[in-house]
Amino acid sequence: MQQEIKPFVSVVIPAYNEEKRIKRVLENYIGFMNSVYGQIYEIIVVCNGCTDDTLKIVEEIRNKSPQLNLLVFKNKVGKGGAIIEGFKVAKGTFSGFVDADESVSPPEFDKLLSVLKNSHADGVIGSRKIEGAIIPINQSFKRLVASKIFNLFVRTLFSLPFKDTQCSAKLFKKYAIDKLLSKITLRGYGFDVELLWKAKKYNFQIEEIPIKWMHSDEGKFYYLKDGFAMGRDLLKLRLKR
Repeated sequence: MQQEIKPFVSVVIPAYNEEKRIKRVLENYIGFMNSVYGQIYEIIVVCNGCTDDTLKIVEEIRNKSPQLNLLVFKNKVGKGGAIIEGFKVAKGTFSGFVDADESVSPPEFDKLLSVLKNSHADGVIGSRKIEGAIIPINQSFKRLVASKIFNLFVRTLFSLPFKDTQCSAKLFKKYAIDKLLSKITLRGYGFDVELLWKAKKYNFQIEEIPIKWMHSDEGKFYYLKDGFAMGRDLLKLRLKR
């Protein structure tokens, strides 16, 4: 029986001051990817204006793991900007990203690849808001309300069919990412919405699948400041002619 040839996959992880958890996250992803994909994968950590020991920790792991690549930006380029820079150097037939908090575990991310490599779709995104999704740790009431308001805002402005545009698990076939990268203008938290909106405009087919998502209270998103900035950026984007 002929052995299945695994596709080469690139995983971009944007990181801003993640010294408390980046070691665990990378070891978990590297261990899983080694066991499932052997040598045909890469993880690209983008240190995004880090002022703690994140860079030092990633460099130590990289010395032992040739599949780990590192991009360093002394000044913050935004979460979206960090993902874009990672995509620019990604070599995978499939390229995606996850957050550095491991809210999406390696096996859950692998579900996206399993769907995408057997599908005519151009991309797959994870979702916390469709049937089949599992969230073992409940989010705060404030976060749930903010999420519902944001989803209504996005669906109204952009007419996107997705229930969850912000879940930190997205994977695309390389030709789709190569086509979309030059079209993306937002570098902050609104990046996900613009990416999906531009994918829709170019008639790329994106599937949304349920995943298990572990809520983290150590996120870098601040509702008042970051939420306002994201809403402002998305409104300006939609009003452009």
